[in-house]
Amino acid sequence: MLNLDKLDRQILALLQENARLTIQEIGQQINLSKTPVHERIKRLEREGFIDRYVTILDKKKLDNLLMIYCQVTLDKQTRDTFADFDAAIRQLPEVLECNRVSGTFDYLVKIISQDMEAYNRFYQERLSVIPGILHISSFFVMAEVKNSTVVPI
Repeated sequence: MLNLDKLDRQILALLQENARLTIQEIGQQINLSKTPVHERIKRLEREGFIDRYVTILDKKKLDNLLMIYCQVTLDKQTRDTFADFDAAIRQLPEVLECNRVSGTFDYLVKIISQDMEAYNRFYQERLSVIPGILHISSFFVMAEVKNSTVVPI
């Protein structure tokens, strides 16, 4: 990793686990005073190592109980077709993640929904009508074994 020393890595690890830690709390854990911790965090933000701070919500408490992965195959694998699909999928708040992949299909899409009926409406009215889609295969998550936002440092 570019420009990261041991203290930078420790700061990033701590912030990944709890972005609400104060500068003082971080400093206590890594044996550094507040000013250098603050300066390091600002540098890490400026250099793009810290992309953004988010709050992770409990999906179940919000009645989003169904997680779906879709394999999407486009009818043409051209730059324009990919760009059009990318733009359309970004407009769908139900889509949590979308990755263009290699292999037998073009995209792996992670979707959240309240239930099967809501997903069926989303599928028929919003997802399957995106121009350029040839095929969609849906896979329903039965149990979430691991869900982490922590990137190994």
